[in-house]
Amino acid sequence: MKHEVIEKNAWLLGTLIAIVISAGGLAEIVPLYFQSSVITPAPGVKPYTALQLEGRDIYVREGCYLCHTQMVRPLQSETERYGHYSIAGESVYDHPFLFGSKRIGPDLARVGGKYTDEWHRIHLTNPRDVVPESNMPAFSWLGRNELDGSDIRRKMVVLRKLGVPYSDAEIAAAPAEVTGHTELDAVIAYLQSLRYHAPQGNNSGDK
Repeated sequence: MKHEVIEKNAWLLGTLIAIVISAGGLAEIVPLYFQSSVITPAPGVKPYTALQLEGRDIYVREGCYLCHTQMVRPLQSETERYGHYSIAGESVYDHPFLFGSKRIGPDLARVGGKYTDEWHRIHLTNPRDVVPESNMPAFSWLGRNELDGSDIRRKMVVLRKLGVPYSDAEIAAAPAEVTGHTELDAVIAYLQSLRYHAPQGNNSGDK
């Protein structure tokens, strides 16, 4: 009888479903905040510089994460192509996470250092100049848009509140670090930062 009352009352049913999902979600998520492997930076992981941070925001703005994942899964086929599988400690300073789930393009978790800055500059301006079969759109305007550093301090202050250990000196120097650079420079700086966080082990992702 009680089940019948619940099933016939859409609001009650919806409320109870929400409660059950919330309880299950909390049981899965909350313990992660107490695991050191999740909240402790992996060896070599540092907060993004001001220029890399600007590049990451542009990467998000242009929707790059919709076609490129940034998470190598622990499968042989993935580690052979992209390198060591991703670990939680690599992403402690990422807000938001850019793991992704769709790979129209290759995974970029280990792309830093794989190509030169000039290769990235050509690739982002016109991908088919270096990868003839690419279906990636060109982002030529990035090279024409200059950064002015007007809001980089505010971004870093907010990130510090979320746990990213930016110092007062780093925040104060941020506008000067990005001023005079283009959005293309910033995206390249971000992409080149990614591989530096790779754990030791199978890093053969150069295929």
